[in-house]
Amino acid sequence: MRRPVACLLAAAAVTSASAGDLQSWLGSKGRPDDVKIAKGLKQALRVGAGNAVGLTGKVDGYFRNEAIKILMPEKLHPIEKGLRAVGLGPKVDEFVLSMNRAAEKAAPFAKEIFVAAIREMTFDDARKIFTGGDTAATDTFKSKTTASLTAAFRPAVKQSMGEVGVTRQYEELSGRWANLPLGRQEAFDLDAYVVTKALDGLFLVLGEEERKIRTDPAARVTSLLREVFGGARP
Repeated sequence: MRRPVACLLAAAAVTSASAGDLQSWLGSKGRPDDVKIAKGLKQALRVGAGNAVGLTGKVDGYFRNEAIKILMPEKLHPIEKGLRAVGLGPKVDEFVLSMNRAAEKAAPFAKEIFVAAIREMTFDDARKIFTGGDTAATDTFKSKTTASLTAAFRPAVKQSMGEVGVTRQYEELSGRWANLPLGRQEAFDLDAYVVTKALDGLFLVLGEEERKIRTDPAARVTSLLREVFGGARP
């Protein structure tokens, strides 16, 4: 009878242990780095996400960054070509600018979504990511959160598009195109296009920030990042 009682007492002790005690116990069982690696990766993603949102969520954050600038949708190239041919190039340029302005205004809304997703990272995720490539965390993060991010991000982009006049300008361009000879308009989901491009841009910048933390000591702005990423990967 003593053995079951002892087991119950041990289980109770582990259950009531503080987070610090539990981490020490995990470390003593042969996986001393898991907690620290998970913390380090989460912190790296928080820092990277903050930087990514800061870099994109400002005037010209998208528009002046050629790597993420939102261009005229390929499906609308015939409209662009036709309108430029009749001297309406400046209107097309205004439309392209307005799409980028919408993404810039919407980008800050992604921060809370990023932080919530980071909290869900597991120890197994952390170890796989830590030994992966320079953008392994961002790639995993993107694969797991794109659907929820798209659903949550779309209202923010839609609101921003209304504020900066994207929808109005698109309707104006479509109307001008329809009045031209041979002008024909196919159905196009402009909201979905801008959302997709805005998120692609955010993830690209986030990946760049992760790469910096992994490879550039100057980007490791906390003691935990320096400790976790300063040595060789296990």
